[in-house]
Amino acid sequence: MPPRHRLPAGHDTLDQILFSQGFGARRECEGLILSGRVSIGGQVVDDPDSDWPTQGLRFTVEGQEWVYHDKALIVLNKPAGYECSLKPGAWPGVHNLLPLPLRRRGLQPVGRLDQDTTGLLLMTDDGPLLHKLTSPKHHVPKIYEATTKHPITQAQCDKLLAGVLLDDDPKPVKAEGVEIAGEYLLRLTLTEGKYHQVKRMVAAVSNRVEALHRSQIGDLILPSDMAPGQWQWIDDPAVVLPKRGAKQG
Repeated sequence: MPPRHRLPAGHDTLDQILFSQGFGARRECEGLILSGRVSIGGQVVDDPDSDWPTQGLRFTVEGQEWVYHDKALIVLNKPAGYECSLKPGAWPGVHNLLPLPLRRRGLQPVGRLDQDTTGLLLMTDDGPLLHKLTSPKHHVPKIYEATTKHPITQAQCDKLLAGVLLDDDPKPVKAEGVEIAGEYLLRLTLTEGKYHQVKRMVAAVSNRVEALHRSQIGDLILPSDMAPGQWQWIDDPAVVLPKRGAKQG
């Protein structure tokens, strides 16, 4: 096979574009193109070697519309009954909620939510971004709404702000923000990501979490019109990255 010509900056061949976006192995992508199942701008493109500018490229594969993303970052409204583990056990994994191309790209959850916890979950295949969002050196605020078994008192809120002891940490763990949103509804802002942190903190002030929902990470708020199980692209990671001058560890 003759060598391919040098492509302009920001361009790639159509078969490589499909491969990078998770539409299968290279031969599978080539077969999709040759069989006329790929279109751009409403026109079928059957040349795997045709080159295209990747920035903002929109294309359709077997009727499925897609937008090119060099690195994938999505927000998912996680329903209850799904695990965030890459190797789920008793419950199905959150990857089952994604289309096949994203599953093939190996997106990883940015932190984890328990199987019974709902709400905002970020997933990405961008390793450096994943590190920035999960590293303990950064303090990315996360907001949770916890429905409690007993009425919430101001004394409990004061303790959560001052810090409570958890069994795996010798230092008190405190919330960055606490708000009584209802008689049985507590809104917590945390900047750490300890195991079962919200549930254990609430238990430490003599209450119990009956239901837990994450509504915000950084400046990113879970869209009100996103139903459980739905997902959306995030085109600008800046909405969840730590801001300059933010508290550093």
